[in-house]
Amino acid sequence: QLQLVESGGRLVQSGGSLRLSCVASGFPLDYYKIAWFRQAPGKEREGISCIRGSGGSTNNADSVKGRFTISTDSAKTLVYLQMNSLKPEDTAVYFCAAAPWRLGCELKSIEYDYWSQGTQVTVSS
Repeated sequence: QLQLVESGGRLVQSGGSLRLSCVASGFPLDYYKIAWFRQAPGKEREGISCIRGSGGSTNNADSVKGRFTISTDSAKTLVYLQMNSLKPEDTAVYFCAAAPWRLGCELKSIEYDYWSQGTQVTVSS
């Protein structure tokens, strides 16, 4: 069974950059879609970026377009979220998630079967 272990969250200043990593094990990512979600206290979980494991078919939420970039490594065992121009509003627990690839790269929590433990990203002003 696919497992996702996430790391990289920390305190960062507004305007700074941060790269989150998600290590996948148990199944090739080629047959999955992988997404990043975030959840701030008292708020709903928000899908922010998705990628097809075999390549292409990316999707980003409007709130992060132009600032965040999702990618995989060449071995397709790692998923990254490069976050630039961070804002205090980006403060949240970030999760990576995966599900078998279907027809699209959705940003809805219900579509995903496997989840990381989450990592805290705090952006100070």
